[in-house]
Amino acid sequence: MVQLTRYVIGLTWIYHGIFPKLLQIAPLEQTMTSSLGFSDEITYLLVKTAGVAEVIFGLIFICCYQFKVVQLLNIIGLVSLLLFAATMTPFILLEAFNPITTNIPLIVLGYYLYKESLCSRE
Repeated sequence: MVQLTRYVIGLTWIYHGIFPKLLQIAPLEQTMTSSLGFSDEITYLLVKTAGVAEVIFGLIFICCYQFKVVQLLNIIGLVSLLLFAATMTPFILLEAFNPITTNIPLIVLGYYLYKESLCSRE
């Protein structure tokens, strides 16, 4: 179960970095990031940078999932992204496959992994 959790979380970060940000910016990503008030050029760079960061973090998570700091960064990142979406573009919380239906299950999986790592060290 730990290995399945590891790959589900890591590959989700990678997927969300590549497809809606790097290959083609999804309209929802554009809307959320542009809500920060930057120019279109800066918004574009922010989305692309976020995509690269998500891919890198996904790879780090897969390789270094046993480190508590990586697990905590995962949980903090997912909570932060959920709060960002809820604050900046609350309408998306009512859409299909929204941050609630994606982030909360990943937060729960991350918490499970964190608890498992604590139990295995006792």
